[in-house]
Amino acid sequence: MEILEIKVLRGPNYWSVRRPKLIQMKLDLGELENRPTNTIPGFRARLETLFPSLYEHRCSEGHAGGFFKRVDEGTWMGHVIEHIALELQTLSGMDTGFGRTRGTGEKGIYYVVFSYMEEDAGVYAARAAVRIAAALVAEASHSLDEDIQKLREIREDTRLGPSTGCIVAEAEKRGIPFIRLNRHSLVQLGYGIHQKRIRATIASTTGNIAVDIACDKEETKNLLEAAEIPVPRGTVIRSEEGLKEAVQKYGYPLVIKPIDGNHGKGNTTNITSWQQAVTALQAAQQYGRSVIVEKFITGFDFRILVINYKFICAALRTPASVKGDGVHSIQWLIDETNKDPRRGYGHEKVLTQITIDQFTQKMLDEKNYTLDTIPEKDELVLLKPTANLSTGGTSTDVTDEVHPANIFMCERIARIIGLDICGIDIMASDLRTPVTENGGAILEVNAAPGFRMHIEPSEGLPRNVAEPVVDMLFPKGSAGRIPIIAVTGTNGKTTTTRLLAHIAKGAGKKVGYTTSDGVYIQNQLMMKGDCTGPVSSNFVLKDPTVDFAVLEVARGGILKSGLAFRHCEIAIVTNVAADHIGLGGINSVEQMARVKAVVPETVFPHGYAVLNADDDLVYAMRDGLDCNIALFSMNENNPRIREHCAAGGLSAVFENGYVSILKGNWKIRVMSVKDIPLTYEGKAVHNINNCLPAVIASYLFRDISIEDIRSALHSFVPSAAQTPGRLNFFHFKNFTILADFAHNPHGLQLLCDFVGKLDYRTRIGVISGTGDRRDEDIRELGAISARHFDEIIIRCDKNLRGRTAEAIIALLEEGIRFVNPSLPTSVIADENAALEHIYANAKPGALYTIMCDVVSGALDKLRELKEREEKASGH
Repeated sequence: MEILEIKVLRGPNYWSVRRPKLIQMKLDLGELENRPTNTIPGFRARLETLFPSLYEHRCSEGHAGGFFKRVDEGTWMGHVIEHIALELQTLSGMDTGFGRTRGTGEKGIYYVVFSYMEEDAGVYAARAAVRIAAALVAEASHSLDEDIQKLREIREDTRLGPSTGCIVAEAEKRGIPFIRLNRHSLVQLGYGIHQKRIRATIASTTGNIAVDIACDKEETKNLLEAAEIPVPRGTVIRSEEGLKEAVQKYGYPLVIKPIDGNHGKGNTTNITSWQQAVTALQAAQQYGRSVIVEKFITGFDFRILVINYKFICAALRTPASVKGDGVHSIQWLIDETNKDPRRGYGHEKVLTQITIDQFTQKMLDEKNYTLDTIPEKDELVLLKPTANLSTGGTSTDVTDEVHPANIFMCERIARIIGLDICGIDIMASDLRTPVTENGGAILEVNAAPGFRMHIEPSEGLPRNVAEPVVDMLFPKGSAGRIPIIAVTGTNGKTTTTRLLAHIAKGAGKKVGYTTSDGVYIQNQLMMKGDCTGPVSSNFVLKDPTVDFAVLEVARGGILKSGLAFRHCEIAIVTNVAADHIGLGGINSVEQMARVKAVVPETVFPHGYAVLNADDDLVYAMRDGLDCNIALFSMNENNPRIREHCAAGGLSAVFENGYVSILKGNWKIRVMSVKDIPLTYEGKAVHNINNCLPAVIASYLFRDISIEDIRSALHSFVPSAAQTPGRLNFFHFKNFTILADFAHNPHGLQLLCDFVGKLDYRTRIGVISGTGDRRDEDIRELGAISARHFDEIIIRCDKNLRGRTAEAIIALLEEGIRFVNPSLPTSVIADENAALEHIYANAKPGALYTIMCDVVSGALDKLRELKEREEKASGH
């Protein structure tokens, strides 16, 4: 077996709109294509021995044991690998269960698709599943524990921590989108101008000064002390001499900790001797020269959480420890404690397993204990100096026991420091009585406090502490969204997208939009090239100046990574024609329609799918959509339009020379096509068609008026600047060049229909074929050209995409000869050379129509030729 390709899908995709996180592996089974599982002796037994939990996989049978039934009956190895990959993730703490295995159309080659929780873990599971299946077939041994542990490590390294994760989950629950901005804990909640950011539990609303103060323990202590908040007596030192003075002044027991430490790093508590103090000083100075020495306060360790300056909850924290039974060693007690099913690796479960490290050894050494020591019955042996859950500590919720005076004090502390998300560490006998009365003290104030102890306490009531954070960031039910219009289809996407953006901008929107020639933020070009995939969409959605997004969405991005967004307000499907067939496992126009249908399937229930009623495949997409439908058509008498409007639906149509909106039985005439520059007085029929979905989509927004739409249609003038690569005319002294990005038969036919309506004595086509298209598609380009041009020049794209120039030229010539064997045809492979030839040998009064390759390059060359002519004529 051989893995040919692995793709990580991160958004709604061809396989599933509701399950955006999928691994798609292209797998060549090789000789195993001829060996289903029931023909491999002992395979079922070996598989079940290694993965007994696969019994729970119901598969298509719909009951436990269903997958093994399929194995017994005979299934192919790709299907087995799908289930192994899912189970590997489940066994390593990532319970996920969606999978599909489908043929690609090539014998023995399959797409194995399965869900993941962390993408790096999903990719590892894909590769591991293939290795394991091969080992099972070959009757070779395989260490499953190594794979499971590796997956756990990948999970802990890559996933959001429990604190950030719970905030993101709460946001998702409310329909607030998120974008992870790095591989750590920096996350954007919301889109565009409405976005907020979090890093762990620090929010974009959290003041930098407040964080600086909280990170400086001495500064925090001074501020609190000045505000009559009880804090331990202490001082800052930098040397053993200073330590000696502190010991003399405060006496034992002491606490020594870094001045700017966190998570208990470098902290030593309950110091009772000079040697302990010196060792503690050395440990603290690993994190900075200055350290705090203060009186050790006895009592219990409590954490109070204050969010948006309101008390939320409280927890009692206990360091990792074991209780003696008078019989067993400390090591045995640790092992038994770790068997608790609530304890896991890292953050995978409520509690973390206790590990033995230098801090554990130090604490045992101080008591003259070893791991083999047998503690007395009921003796509590502390194994860590701090009560962090990540080192094996436990927490008990005590929210309902906190005295009102302590609540007031903690809310006041948050205000004094200025932290809107604030963790306050208190050492006291309890929180039922005021800390000012029971001898307790405030030990620390924490920016970015951990939430795990509150959301998953070892004992007591879990608290949804993410809720007040999201309430603070998005008050009054805001979802942090901006309107998204997504435009897909085979042809017309870019023009429709640009026109929509122009309309929205004219209505006062701050628009970000993506096209096949670049990404634009408020009409400023930010990225060049084909920007119709999820990376470009994310670029717009991450921009903090954008309040309206228009996103061109091509099939390539959907197949490669899925969509960048889970939902949109409006989706437009312009048409579906034969282009890119045979690529990415899409072998028919019907399959291509399924790819395009992903976009309207993401529309919110309150939103609209805007569909082409003249295209059977597009019109059929309305079935099963959970949103409103609007239609457009070049024929107001289209029965589909009539039926839709009779039921009160909305449509845009071309009728009696007008672009009009049909609203039930009412007709709103927007503008005569003769007054719309984009249509070239109605000659560019395909651009009339492109205006229709743009008009109806804009009309659906209440704050975009008919006057806004009319004004934009009138001012949207086709040109190399406004619509690059779309009907761009360059008028030279004795001839004209028309540059257009038409690159498939459907698009070229529309272009030729337009050219046929223009008044030129000679029409010459400069054509090319795209190497990764089917033979018949390239031949059809030649045939269409032969029907409409008086002469043809064949050139080649810069990127031949897997074919030779000679092969592409030959296919184009075949198409030309099939229609008109005597048509004058020449070959100038290089695009710039072809343009130079035209400039030097132009036929007077001729129109040269060139199918652009790289739009920006062709337009730059044409501008250069224009400037050359102007200089030669003395202008």
